[in-house]
Amino acid sequence: MIVYSNNEVKLKFQTNDKVFSPKAIDVGTISMISKVDFAPTDKILDLGCGYGFVGIYAAQFICPSQVTMSDISDDALKLAKENIALNNVNGIKVIKSDGLDNIDDSGFTLILANPPYHENFSVPKNYIEKGYNKLNVGGKIYLVTKRKEWYKKKLITVFGGTKIHEINGYYVFEAEKREHRKPTYKKKSSHLSKKLARKKQRNKE
Repeated sequence: MIVYSNNEVKLKFQTNDKVFSPKAIDVGTISMISKVDFAPTDKILDLGCGYGFVGIYAAQFICPSQVTMSDISDDALKLAKENIALNNVNGIKVIKSDGLDNIDDSGFTLILANPPYHENFSVPKNYIEKGYNKLNVGGKIYLVTKRKEWYKKKLITVFGGTKIHEINGYYVFEAEKREHRKPTYKKKSSHLSKKLARKKQRNKE
């Protein structure tokens, strides 16, 4: 069991070797939450929650029912549910989801994530592009990683800008959804398929 405490909270977590950072709360994650100001009205998504540290920490400052935690791993979700009960924050929603694929809710004010940075960029790409659409205007996404340039470019493309906090050897990215802005990243064009359809039609004629 991990015990985490600071000047504001004391929390306990059951972990195992099948989940990320089982022996101690990840330094990058702690660095990320140090840059977040929680408000009582927040609606929070802990994306890739693991055994639940971020969402359970957030629920110390807001109503647990305003927190959603998600992960693709059954082991992580089982532990997250156990840790919700262990820390008396019943009411947190726990959802199995590959990125944001199964997150039907929207209107979040904060999305918090520590995406895997030793793999390709498909996971953070999902987090950033789909996360944008799940945020309220004025809502923010926070991501922590040790890789800088790709995240910087992607967040600028989708959100129009980002703040970068360098702390404890990590980069904490903070990007806000601004009013009336649409993401500028390119979606797959259907232009080619339309041309092929016209060509097939001509061939039939």
